[in-house]
Amino acid sequence: MKKIIWLSALALTAGIAYWGWQKLHAVDHSVIAGKPAAQASGDTLKYPPDAPQLTFLQIKPVVAFPEPLVEPLNARIVYDDNHTARIFSPLSGRVTRIDVEAGQQVKAGEALLQIDSPDFASATSDGMKADADLLRKQQAYDRAKQLLEIKGIALKDYESAKADLNQAEAESLRTKAVLRNLASHATTTEGKFILRSPLAGIVSERQVNAGSQVRPDAANPLFVITEPQHLWVLVDLPERQLGKIKIGQPVLVESDAYPDEVFHGKVTVIGESLDPVTRRIQVRCYVNNALLKLKPEMFARVTPIADTEADLPRIPNTALLTQGLYSYLFVEKSPGVLQRRRVSLATQDRDYSYVKEGLSPGERIVTSGALLLNSELSGNNE
Repeated sequence: MKKIIWLSALALTAGIAYWGWQKLHAVDHSVIAGKPAAQASGDTLKYPPDAPQLTFLQIKPVVAFPEPLVEPLNARIVYDDNHTARIFSPLSGRVTRIDVEAGQQVKAGEALLQIDSPDFASATSDGMKADADLLRKQQAYDRAKQLLEIKGIALKDYESAKADLNQAEAESLRTKAVLRNLASHATTTEGKFILRSPLAGIVSERQVNAGSQVRPDAANPLFVITEPQHLWVLVDLPERQLGKIKIGQPVLVESDAYPDEVFHGKVTVIGESLDPVTRRIQVRCYVNNALLKLKPEMFARVTPIADTEADLPRIPNTALLTQGLYSYLFVEKSPGVLQRRRVSLATQDRDYSYVKEGLSPGERIVTSGALLLNSELSGNNE
């Protein structure tokens, strides 16, 4: 009997303690969650300035872009060959000195490297021999001409001297052409050939070291010099979209390196044949790289645009909500005040949508967190 009474008292004490613990923690939760909840009014949510929900949102202003003609196309940025020189050595020899480094600005005619070349020594020697022979033949011809006037030699001797002069002139012109082709004005036969830049630009690549043996038939150029403000963008255009592209059409070029920046270009060349395997045709676009941000061999996305005069608000697809047949997004009316608004879309691609009606450039929209806001708005309106 005593045991039963003791157990009952113990159970009663435990129950009272549990009730007190529940009461205490219920008060604590109310204190912790005491921050004001969002106020819903129609399609508008109002949060206090310090509401924790606002920290989970990304809000950005809307920017207008030209309406795209087709979806963005994968592309690759390359050198503009009209402003690029891939420089090989015209002679065989050993590199004894390098005068420039990759990334250095050079002028047209500036020395790039020096080569110790027996072939160049032979070319300069031939030039000097040809000049000496031409001088001797010219003197012989002048004497023969004077003697012929006073009947001092036979006509055939005069003609022979003239033929020798013509041959010497031809050989002199040939050797000068060889040296001119080498862009050299050497007057010695030491064989020290200086390779010079044919244009002004930046040394984009250097694939040679001091002591290297070079030859004219090398697979890779010693230097690549380019004007980096001029670039090409190569696009592999699907066959079904060929009719939408034309020469001179404006395009927008985007790169993952600059996600919020757009570069303007235009179509310059459309290929004449399709790749039989991929069923694509190569299209070349020119882009002005005045700020030198784009680099050769970068991947890019090219969007041909339909009209350069009519810009539409462009929004990321993460900002959109779809309910039935309609699209919605949240617009920030003022700090903490977010309004759900229905919009009409013009076109939509993998990453972005272009709004035809319901949104203006410059308005601030929720680009991340719209689903959470829509859920809270629906819950408050129930």
